[in-house]
Amino acid sequence: MKKLGLLGRNISYSFSRNYFREKFLAEGLTNEFAYENFDIDSINEFSTVLKNNPDLIGMNVTIPYKQDVIPFLDQLSVNASAIGAVNTIKVLPNGKLEGHNTDYIGFVDSLKPLLESHHKKALILGTGGAAKAIAYGLETLGISYQYVSRKSSENTLSYEDLNQTILESHHLIINCTPLGTFPNIEDCPPIPYQYFSKEHIAYDLIYNPEETEFLKRAKQKKAVTKNGYEMLVLQAEKAWEIWTN
Repeated sequence: MKKLGLLGRNISYSFSRNYFREKFLAEGLTNEFAYENFDIDSINEFSTVLKNNPDLIGMNVTIPYKQDVIPFLDQLSVNASAIGAVNTIKVLPNGKLEGHNTDYIGFVDSLKPLLESHHKKALILGTGGAAKAIAYGLETLGISYQYVSRKSSENTLSYEDLNQTILESHHLIINCTPLGTFPNIEDCPPIPYQYFSKEHIAYDLIYNPEETEFLKRAKQKKAVTKNGYEMLVLQAEKAWEIWTN
């Protein structure tokens, strides 16, 4: 039996485990593959997970370990190295660990059908591992971007900096923060939603709930909205390809 898993913290809600278990069932692979959650309090427990699971062939990585896991890996793919975050690990035949990033592929492929000629500039809400993958994806699409976080810095705006001029010149707004995730569904990033318009795309990496407060408020202003579910499916399938290739 080949084992796969998800590395993260507080991941009982996990999309990945349910997705792959259903996939194995549908494709008649339940005797060949198993998938389980590795819910750890500290990245230092990663070595123990590996030692206790010698049949592991690969893992997904989620919050908060997409960057923290890198020092434990032997090599990185070109995109994971450029992004500085890993969401997929492949255990090579020699036992070495190779880090990949499939988040950006899922994002790009799910965003492309929504893009129009005026979608030239984006705001990325958040600066974590997921935000870095989104930035890399935007670069491949030729879309310029600006990070937004609680504190401003050289390359980052603060939420307080956002105004009508900035919102009206950035027609793609991507939420890479956990604000609004179940069960805290009333939460949303503190941005001036009144300046959204039908020219905007509001994209939320969150998929539970299906429509976050961020998306609801953008939709009220006629923006095109998209949640993170399709991105998750696409990145999962790309991870499967990496593990089984």
